[in-house]
Amino acid sequence: MGDRRPPDQEAQVSARSAALLAGLLAAAGVTHFVRPEPYDAIVPRGLPGSPRGWTLASGAVELALAATVALPATRRAGGVLTAGFFAAVFPANVKMARDWRHRPTAMKAAAYARLPVQAPLVLWALEVARSAGPAARTPDARRPTLTP
Repeated sequence: MGDRRPPDQEAQVSARSAALLAGLLAAAGVTHFVRPEPYDAIVPRGLPGSPRGWTLASGAVELALAATVALPATRRAGGVLTAGFFAAVFPANVKMARDWRHRPTAMKAAAYARLPVQAPLVLWALEVARSAGPAARTPDARRPTLTP
């Protein structure tokens, strides 16, 4: 009848996927503060303000997104917002690939390899949102609800 997992196993896989995504976001967010220089270098020049400001702001956003994805109550919204964030930072990856086109082959390959990775990241974040289900919109089973 197909390869559907039992609901409890599917929930475990979904929670694990969300935890991995939250971990990726948190690690990336921390690196924006610990070692901001590589991020400063890929901020598109057309943005107002300083590259460091954008680096620190995007690091803070990644940390906030990590928290929203990690918490079941906010996971659905966090997944959708994370997908949007991954799409929004794509121009920085394009800038990096363009800037690194004359670097050694390995560095150039790494910069170019980042470009197609954004699409699976967006899809992963959307899957985390989808798998969170409508839980945030349903009443908590432990609280009494009023019926009209």
